[in-house]
Order: sequence, then C-alpha cells, then structure tokens
Amino acid sequence: MQSAHPIIQPFLDYLKFEKRYSKHTVISYETDLVSFFDYIVTQYGETPLDQLSHIYIRSWLASLKDQGLTAKSINRKISSLKSFFKYQLKTGIIRQTPMAKIVSPKNEKRLPAFVADKDIKILFDHIEFPDTWQGKTERLLLLLFYNTGMRLSEVINLKDSQVNSSNHSLKILGKGNKERIVPIGPEILHQIKNYQKERNDLIAEKTDLLLVSEKGKALSPRSVYSSVKKYLSLVTTIEKRSPHILRHTFATHLTNNGADLNAVKELLGHSSLAATQVYTHNTIEKLKTIYKKAHPKA
Repeated sequence: MQSAHPIIQPFLDYLKFEKRYSKHTVISYETDLVSFFDYIVTQYGETPLDQLSHIYIRSWLASLKDQGLTAKSINRKISSLKSFFKYQLKTGIIRQTPMAKIVSPKNEKRLPAFVADKDIKILFDHIEFPDTWQGKTERLLLLLFYNTGMRLSEVINLKDSQVNSSNHSLKILGKGNKERIVPIGPEILHQIKNYQKERNDLIAEKTDLLLVSEKGKALSPRSVYSSVKKYLSLVTTIEKRSPHILRHTFATHLTNNGADLNAVKELLGHSSLAATQVYTHNTIEKLKTIYKKAHPKA
C-alpha cells in the first residue's frame, strides 16, 4: 500500500527491508510522518523537503501540545522525524537536517510498575491452576514471563529448539532478529520438560512451538493477555496486569537484588543501556524505604 505522501515511501521501504523493522514499528513511523506532512500541506501548502526548516517542525510540535499529547508521545514523533531526515541526508535529498535545533520535551518520570516479591510467591506457591491443558499452559506461560523477562511475541514464538537443557538456558529471538541467551533454573527446566512430554502425548499434530493451545495451535496475543490479567488479578492490586508488567517485574527484582545493570540490559535484549536505566529508579525507591525504616534520624 502506497503512503498518502510519496516522499515517505522510500524511507518506509528502507525501514522494512534494510533495517528489518517489524510491521508494527513501520506503521508507527508511517502514522507519525503522515500526520506531519498532512499538517505541513494544510498549513503551508506543498513544501520541498530542503525548505522545511526547524520553524515548520516547531509549529507542528506546538500544535500537538495544544491537542494535549504527552511529552512521551511528542518525543516519539520527534524520533520518527529525526530518523526520516537522517535518511534524507544519507540519500542526498537534503544537505542539512532541520532537526538539529529541535529540543525534545522532558518526559514525565514514571517508574515501571511491577508485582511485589510476596505477590509473585503467592502466585506460584498458593494459587491453584486448573489441572487442564489450559491451566498447565497458563502456569508455564506465567513462569516463563517472570523467570526470563521475555516479551509477549518472544514467548508466543518460542520453539522447542530454543530450549538448551544441557546448558540450562533459552536462546531468545528478539526485536530486529537479535538473539540473546537467558539462563533458566533447574526447576523451570523441569516444568518445561514435563509440559513438552504431556504436549506430545496429548496433541497428535506435531509442532515445534513450545506453548500451544488444546488444538495444538500457537497462543494468540489476546488469550495470553487475558490469562496473565486473570492470574495477576488474584494476587495484586496494581493497575496494569499485562505480560509486560511481568517483564518489568523480572528486571526490577533483579536490580533490587543487586544485579549489574549491564547484565540486566543483556537479559532484556535492550539495544541501549538508557532503556534499562529506568529500573535503577525502583532500586533507589527501595533504598529510600529501607533508610526511612532503619535510620534513627530518618
């Protein structure tokens, strides 16, 4: 499908075929760029790329702020424009980027929510999972999210061949086809092996996917969401009860227990440390709480 603004298309093709970004990511870029060029055409008429100065961009960003967009949303749009104009520089369409004078607004600091240690303990030690195929699948699903910090898509697409029993690890295929190795303990490995054996006995149609429905099909993102929400609702009152919260919980529990931030970065499959540093804030909050409880002068 061609974009409403033909100038955008070569950049989207570059993201898709050279950078190998996911369909979802490419659509996000397209949405931001179409919104920008719609604004430019409406306000200023057709304007050649090399005539788009920082003034045009500031005008668009001001209009977004007036619409009530958060700093986080505006920063994402700035990031899309930066990548777009960087590509135009690379291909020689423009000689300088109008983004050089654009300052990103400060994000409101929001600490990632996570499930408390005691609630995780209740979930796996005291909550009854039904003795059905769905119950067994849901329990292993939750164990994998919490013990590995995997993303939703990574868990759904996890294959038997990615489980390394002798090395006690999983080889995870992450964003941009980046591979990472995540260690797993003997207990969860034992659970995986039991599940694989039962799956092979129960489902006639052979599959290379680790987690499957009763019909031997891949789990749908929607069913995974509802399973996670259902069980987290039994143990926690935090507002968000999604698979991503278990990824936050994995990272927060690691940093709170003294794990090196670079190691957490590798385990999560983050491309830069900046994305991982948000978890240090939770550690600082925990230290403040300990200080207040323990220090006589606090």
